[in-house]
Amino acid sequence: MPAAFIGHGSPMNALEHNRYTEAWKAFGASVPRPRAILVISAHWYINATAVTAMPRPRTIHDFYGFPRELFSVGYPAPGLPELAAEVSELAEPTWIGADEDSWGIDHGTWSVLVHAFPDASIPVVQLSINADKPMDYHLELGKKLAPLRERGVLIIGSGNVVHNLRGMNWDLADNGFVWAKRFDEDAKAQMTQAPADIAELDSHRDFKYAVPTPDHFIPLLYLAGLADAAGQATDVMVDGYAYGSLSMTSYTLDLDGLAPGSHGGNAKPPAAGEAPPDASNI
Repeated sequence: MPAAFIGHGSPMNALEHNRYTEAWKAFGASVPRPRAILVISAHWYINATAVTAMPRPRTIHDFYGFPRELFSVGYPAPGLPELAAEVSELAEPTWIGADEDSWGIDHGTWSVLVHAFPDASIPVVQLSINADKPMDYHLELGKKLAPLRERGVLIIGSGNVVHNLRGMNWDLADNGFVWAKRFDEDAKAQMTQAPADIAELDSHRDFKYAVPTPDHFIPLLYLAGLADAAGQATDVMVDGYAYGSLSMTSYTLDLDGLAPGSHGGNAKPPAAGEAPPDASNI
């Protein structure tokens, strides 16, 4: 089974139809039908490593300040409790807790899956990001999950390589600042040549601007770990920038037949006064 990292951007992409969402749709149509989807979302960033283990995960609208229409989006995919047990077994001796009732499917997951797998019939399980662990921990955990690919599980990391909400400029709807482009291009060189070394970007001169908090960057490490386990590099699914300080770059692993994304054409920015508050979708 292939694997991917998706640069999910704004929650509004759940409602938009742009070149990023078209790439996600094409990705969903290109992969074999998965037994289940395991997502490492930037938006489940907690002080523990946990996996959802409920049969019917709820749709979580983990943001504020967006249009009412976005809060009406549901993604009623089933869960798969037995997959939670498989994840825990593969991770040993790392402990992974089973979350049977507190989390669900957050917008880092459903804003992508509504395009990639719109019928919501494939079981979805989420793996949390442990905020207390260093980058190498996440890279290694990604490697440990590699056998799931042979069991028909589609593993997706969902975040953004560059994610600086405080730096956003609404006049740069489809462009990036120089530092954002520089960091994203260096990350791209790493992911397409030597993904196992991606954590070394924490010493990059632009890291503190591109990754002011690690929550959106860490999901990329899981794909890098899977790529390292496979002895392969990754391919760019689609790339681009939004509002100066967001990278929309997405990657695939072991996927043939998906047309690469083109440059340009980001979603239209909100009208003046309609921008959500800062940190509203962290």
